[in-house]
Amino acid sequence: MSKKKKKPEASTRIRKTELVRNIADIFNQNPEKSFDYKQVATLLNIKSESQRIFINQLMYQLADEEFLVEKSRGKFKVNARGGYITGIIDRQGVKTYLIPNDGSDLIFIPEQKTNHALKNDEVKVFLYAQRKGQQLEGEVIEVTRRARESFVGILDVSENFAFLILDNRIMINDIFIPKSKLNGGKNGQKVVVRLLDWEPNQKNPVGEVIDILGDRGDNNAEMHAILAEFGLPYKYPAEVEAAALKIDAGITPEEVAKRIDMRGITTFTVDPRDAKDFDDALSIRKLKNGNWEIGVHIADVTHYVSPESIIEQEAAERATSVYLVDRTIPMLPEHLSNGICSLRPDEDKLTYSVLFELSDEAEIQKYKIAKTVTRSIRRFAYEEAQKVIETGEGDLKDEILTMDRLAKILRKKRFESGAIAFDRVEVRFEIDDKGKPISVFFKEAKDANKMIEEFMLLANKTVATHIGKPGKDKKEKTFVYRIHDVPNPDKLANFSVFIKRFGLNLKINGKPQAVSSSINSLLDAVQGRREQNLIETLAIRSMAKAIYSTANMGHYGLAFEYYTHFTSPIRRYPDMMVHRLLERYNNGGSSVSATEWEDYCKHSSDMEQLASNAERASIKYKQVEFMSERIGQVFDGVISGVTEWGIYVELIENKCEGMLPIRDLDDDFYSFDEKNYCLVGRRYHKKYQLGDELTVKVARANLDKKQLDFVLA
Repeated sequence: MSKKKKKPEASTRIRKTELVRNIADIFNQNPEKSFDYKQVATLLNIKSESQRIFINQLMYQLADEEFLVEKSRGKFKVNARGGYITGIIDRQGVKTYLIPNDGSDLIFIPEQKTNHALKNDEVKVFLYAQRKGQQLEGEVIEVTRRARESFVGILDVSENFAFLILDNRIMINDIFIPKSKLNGGKNGQKVVVRLLDWEPNQKNPVGEVIDILGDRGDNNAEMHAILAEFGLPYKYPAEVEAAALKIDAGITPEEVAKRIDMRGITTFTVDPRDAKDFDDALSIRKLKNGNWEIGVHIADVTHYVSPESIIEQEAAERATSVYLVDRTIPMLPEHLSNGICSLRPDEDKLTYSVLFELSDEAEIQKYKIAKTVTRSIRRFAYEEAQKVIETGEGDLKDEILTMDRLAKILRKKRFESGAIAFDRVEVRFEIDDKGKPISVFFKEAKDANKMIEEFMLLANKTVATHIGKPGKDKKEKTFVYRIHDVPNPDKLANFSVFIKRFGLNLKINGKPQAVSSSINSLLDAVQGRREQNLIETLAIRSMAKAIYSTANMGHYGLAFEYYTHFTSPIRRYPDMMVHRLLERYNNGGSSVSATEWEDYCKHSSDMEQLASNAERASIKYKQVEFMSERIGQVFDGVISGVTEWGIYVELIENKCEGMLPIRDLDDDFYSFDEKNYCLVGRRYHKKYQLGDELTVKVARANLDKKQLDFVLA
């Protein structure tokens, strides 16, 4: 019979910091109780008299720090000034924090105190008393709302049970699945699992398979997995599709009579080569007075989608179409998005239009916002329109060249007013019929893209100003604006310091117009340089995010006092909201509730961010897939990020990004200098910092984690 093991006794060698931490934990976990030093020593299993006396001293020190309060001689209680607080859980690397709803500072949540709360969950937290100089800590008492109830991963099936293997950035613990809850899922498949139960004392949550996406590595399965990972839909409900199919184009003589008939005016569309949903068309004609009438015609989606319909509800929930590397997941069913509403050539269409009368110098003489019926006579791909601009030859050459000239004048005026030129190069993939990336190419905006953009911006600005700008006897009305705040001064200052290492400067003080002009000069200066993409990326990160709101503050990046989204109702729900409000107010309707519509705006902004994250994830997946066939090859790159666990390097040749793990830097012991955003070797003081050029070799490609690893070449 083995002897019963004794509990290890703490020795005098316990570090002071550890002992203080243990004492603080006892009081924080028992906020209503008082303890003397003997009771604390017993709870810590410390029997050494010298250690017990040391505990007594430390408790008096904690009282001096106002962490403890002496309730009676030698008896202490935690100074519980914290109470309870609510907020959202955030994970940064391996650490968990609470983002309080009241806007106060982040609160650290130790891993053992998270109570199974996950990223973006709404929670109630008990706030521990704070020691001077220490970070505020808390413990999750209750998860009030799960951010997500379903998770995507790979099935690992054993004889009697299974687990869903998850990316540990989402959840550290894999999900246990009873055999009876597999619902046909097989080992190695990508599936969606719904959380059923997660008791406080359970290490692993329990779940059931609710959808089988397909085999690991299959392109459709992987793209659907990315959508499901971000809580985005990857298929349309059958009842919504059925409801859409019942809708008829309805271009009757009675409907045409209510609108301005523009079918006899030269009208055309310019879109990406592979586009199927054409939101917008342009028309042009010369007026008798020598001015130009430019029509910006937008699909009249809200004519077909009624406010209380299930199509409306589905569109409102989705809020946006999602664009992955190889597919579009439309906000509206295809019968509407690619059919009835799409401004296809040689078909009559119902449209909502802004008609501008412009002088030959692109000065707006007057405008009209009206319901119209239009007919496009030609569908251009951007490349086709660009060829007309470059050569002066081709279909509708006079019309396109005139519109290009007017657009360039409008663009010049916009930049003179302080707009910022974020014309970034986009990474695109040539993909085979199985979804496999076979080459990388870069897409940049040329004159044809800028021509369309300029007239869309003009229409959006005009609609927002029409409703939002105060005037005589004009009551303020709730409206949906696209707003963009001025840059964060601290971020801009840090960015300014960073670019100095490249011999570049940025004006960060003064009027907004002067700052934006300096940003434009900087963006011009980095064109063609190896660090161009890095500096453009960091410049964008120093800016505020554009969002939807009923509270107008203007759009800093575009230098517009009033701006909205009116021109893409097929793919953006806020544009549908704008169409509805515009029609309501033009018909003399009263203002809608700002609170209710602000909620719609926030949801749309959130969904836009999710869609953007999913798009980036699909690009990342294809980058890793593309590079997986280039293991061992050597590339030049630029350091695009530095963290405590390694260096991110962007390859110059194809803009694929991977990591150089700190564990693979074996010539020294490197530590992360958070203040200067670099890794520094302790012995030889070698630095790895943002913007440094490196030659790396592709070491590993993990498709499940969308992770590319490099080693120094």
